[in-house]
Amino acid sequence: MRRDVLELRQFYATPLGRAARDMVSRKLTEAWGDPVGLDVLAAGYATPFVDHLIPRARRVVSAMPAQQGVEVWPAGGPNLAMLAPEDQLPFTHALFDRILVAHGLEESDDPVSLLREVWRVLAPSGRAIVMVAARNGPWANAETTPFGHGRPYSRRQLGELLRAADLEPSGWTRALYVPPVGWMARWADPFEQVGSRLWPGLSGVLLMEAVKQTFAVKPKASRARVAPRRPVLAPAPAGAPAAREPPPTPLAPGQGRS
Repeated sequence: MRRDVLELRQFYATPLGRAARDMVSRKLTEAWGDPVGLDVLAAGYATPFVDHLIPRARRVVSAMPAQQGVEVWPAGGPNLAMLAPEDQLPFTHALFDRILVAHGLEESDDPVSLLREVWRVLAPSGRAIVMVAARNGPWANAETTPFGHGRPYSRRQLGELLRAADLEPSGWTRALYVPPVGWMARWADPFEQVGSRLWPGLSGVLLMEAVKQTFAVKPKASRARVAPRRPVLAPAPAGAPAAREPPPTPLAPGQGRS
């Protein structure tokens, strides 16, 4: 059962929720850069992380699942949010340059169908980022936060799920190293700086970027897979220590559709 939209809004109004918003928004900015001229979709409950894109992007739209409910967003401006079935988004094919899915997969009844809709409305040159609660992180057990409900994911599980929907993972990173305790929110920045180096497996969320796999039809009606257009990824941070899993692939800013 999905968290109600009122619960989500109340959490992101708390100091801990604001810290989570800031840490994830920072990763989004690092990945997408300047969104000028881009069409952006926020699916699930992703509005806290895309507020800052509205003044620069050509269009920012939020689609919230029916089981969750919808809220008027943004505050103080024309409403850009709608209620929509997660497996039947009311948009034409290949409309969006950038898509963020947050608080979407963990409580979905059919996560593959949700991601196939993401594939359908994503432009061929577009990029999608899926944010989920990290399986081994402390936030996945914090039931007082939205991250402590539904199914958390490991990096491998999320990658397999994306491929099942014909989305090819092209980069990943982690965020939210501060413990899920309200009074510790004031130290979110120091935890973020140190956590990725000292305990990379204990992040609260996993973010994975994916590009759209497309298919070409040969004259004899056989289908051949065409390699996706992958964004150029920045090199890994210098001096990153060895870990049980390879370090995150930083998500580099990309270009919009021509």
